[in-house]
Amino acid sequence: MSTRSDHTGNQTVSAQDQMVSGSAWMTAGSIFSRILGAIYIVPWSIWFGTFFLQANALYGKGYNIYSFFLIAAIAGVPSAIAKQVAHYNALNEYGISVRLYKRGLVIALLTGISIALLLFVGAPLFTGGDRHLIPVLHSLAWAILIIPTMSLTRGYFQGFQQMAPSAISQFVEQLARVAYMLLTAFVIMYVMKGDWVSAVSQSTLAAAVGALCGLIVLGVYYWRRRDHFRGLVAGSNNELVVPAKQLYKEIIAQAVPFIILGAGITIFQLIDQYTFAPIMHLAGNYSDAYLNDLFALFGVNANKLIMITISLSSALAVTVVPLLSEAYTRGNKHEISGQLTNAFLMFEFVMIPAALGMAAVARPLNIVFYGQTQEALGSSILAFSSYLSILLGLYTVVSALMQGISQNRRAVHYFAVGTVVKFIVQWPLVYLLGAFGPLVATGIGLFVTCYLIIHSLDVQFGINYATIAKKTNGILLASIGTFAIARVVVMVGSLAGSNGRIISFVVTAIAAALGGYFYVYMTLKSRLADAIIGDRVAGIRRRLHIH
Repeated sequence: MSTRSDHTGNQTVSAQDQMVSGSAWMTAGSIFSRILGAIYIVPWSIWFGTFFLQANALYGKGYNIYSFFLIAAIAGVPSAIAKQVAHYNALNEYGISVRLYKRGLVIALLTGISIALLLFVGAPLFTGGDRHLIPVLHSLAWAILIIPTMSLTRGYFQGFQQMAPSAISQFVEQLARVAYMLLTAFVIMYVMKGDWVSAVSQSTLAAAVGALCGLIVLGVYYWRRRDHFRGLVAGSNNELVVPAKQLYKEIIAQAVPFIILGAGITIFQLIDQYTFAPIMHLAGNYSDAYLNDLFALFGVNANKLIMITISLSSALAVTVVPLLSEAYTRGNKHEISGQLTNAFLMFEFVMIPAALGMAAVARPLNIVFYGQTQEALGSSILAFSSYLSILLGLYTVVSALMQGISQNRRAVHYFAVGTVVKFIVQWPLVYLLGAFGPLVATGIGLFVTCYLIIHSLDVQFGINYATIAKKTNGILLASIGTFAIARVVVMVGSLAGSNGRIISFVVTAIAAALGGYFYVYMTLKSRLADAIIGDRVAGIRRRLHIH
């Protein structure tokens, strides 16, 4: 395993160790946040009662629109800042990194204010005819005022390979958001027997409450580490002179492609949101309420759960960008090739078993979160979405890899090709397959994009497919075993004859525990985990008494 030297000549940890350590923090923060973001749905659905599917569809539609505006407000600046900060840090120009952060704050404040105003004032134009969306979008506009500054600060820490502040602030943000959501939903729907649209609006306002709490956490971290940052600045080379105008230009040049690529999955979801009902009206005589229910099943319910597994790849993607940027700055093609190979292996190592495991427990998991509402169709959609999540996660990683080597324009071009493919196949697939159509169309579109990006990376830097293929076999075998064990547990659990939430939770927990232990045992026993994650897993093997 190769190591690198810093600017003082001291040996530093290997790129793989940095990637693993950073991914561990970002994965933990992202996973806990996603789990919190999914668990709330259980009491939330109970309090909304018969209005649940309508409320969840409204919530999902509002968040899809909000996500697009948020990405525009953030403008890709956090990832761009992380990339550029890592670039200047690799040159021992920490003073420029600090100036870059301060200039980025100006951009974040301006874009946050302008995009929030646009969403608030223009809300009636983005509803697609659903007047209930207006108050929801108004409440979400407040979050856009805060989140750009918070996200920018996370990017600054990530540029220094300090992932803990980002992960912890992310968890606190989600905890505060969920607490506010549940409190207001309980008071409005259960205590006051109030209007469900007002309750949804308060649930979306929770995004602003959570963002404020997350920003406070980052502020505390920055204050505690201010002396460390000052020390790095004092030891800088100070050989580069970068005018303020150039700093702004660098941020914007790096940020714009991040907007498009970061919004990739959201763009596909918006295509579904605005095309699904019109296509289905052509396919048959369906009511708007029924189509809203279907949209909730594939566009909100299943999506909320698979984002838990996709967050694994998102965490990896965030970690990879600054590391690749450093290697690219040094012009080390061999190191870039090694990091690309490591990134793909780490992605497979966590994503494949997670996706297959969720597919295996789709039915009881769906009942735990969403009850008996259209249980059969909802479970089938969740299982299919779980398989699809591998492609969604892969897109998140490969688009980040292209950004890490400053090939943003090429990545945007490949995404545009995939989007065109999605548009072409969307209409016939939705017409023929109904609620499964948008999911299949998304899979085809993202497959095209991922193939083009991976092919480009291989041509330029060489991806060690032999190493990946050899280890993928082990990952697949262990993952299939995990799937089989979980499925057996689910089948046995079904003999209990109850479809209630408690029985389903117990079955899901047992299946996850047994399947997960099998995967961990097999990858540790075969030393596959050592080859991908590093020697640090030896301690886990000793504690589990695996020889």
